[in-house]
Amino acid sequence: MDKKSPRDKWITVYGRKPVLEALHDPKLSVAKVVLADNATGHSMEEILRAAEQDGTPVERATASRVKWLAGNGKHDQGVVADVNAPRMTPLEEFVRDRGKRPTNVFLLDGVTNPGNVGMILRTATGAGFDGVILPRAGTPHVGPLVIKASAGVAFQAPIVNTSTAKAAVDLLRTAGYHVYGLSARSQDSLFRTGLAPRAVYVLGGETNGITVSTDSDLQIPLHAGVESLNVAVAAAIVAFEVTNRPGVPLAGH
Repeated sequence: MDKKSPRDKWITVYGRKPVLEALHDPKLSVAKVVLADNATGHSMEEILRAAEQDGTPVERATASRVKWLAGNGKHDQGVVADVNAPRMTPLEEFVRDRGKRPTNVFLLDGVTNPGNVGMILRTATGAGFDGVILPRAGTPHVGPLVIKASAGVAFQAPIVNTSTAKAAVDLLRTAGYHVYGLSARSQDSLFRTGLAPRAVYVLGGETNGITVSTDSDLQIPLHAGVESLNVAVAAAIVAFEVTNRPGVPLAGH
């Protein structure tokens, strides 16, 4: 099996309060904490104590290195932590592991709002979806804002990493997945259309909508002149409609 890269094993959190909360959360496993050489104060002492109690390794690094690890130059506060994300995986490995089993995944195509990403992760996990594909290009880093919007579920979510939305569609289509888009212009209702057993549901971005090619489109019927729904709301409707159809297996089966 291919060796996973660090970004396919851990979610990196930054900031003194988020790191301390991760260390104190019994449901989470923190792989390591990295502190800036110049980081001081009572909260840092708390982090060191919590890490020692949990047996979590602590490394020291330059302030610039910590900022680079956080991917955010303003809010790292001199500390980052790698939190184990047991269900996170690269797309190639996900497709290989799923084989020919029925599989339902979301693909985020330019969804840029961290709040929407977090809510989609929470909804998909709760509904039993098999994966949420997060392209590195065009999707926010799974950081504090996404984690907060997911109410902490992001750490346990079936996150699937890939480079771009187009690359994901190309790989999945080759593997036999049917690619569905959501479009108000489609004549096919989500609630009245037979769905493929291995399917990708593309969620278009808040600004540009869907940019990748789809095999067919589905509409969520709306009334009273309402033209569209928030992308996270649309995801919730799709997720529970798909997973509650007769004969649809639970996630992971």
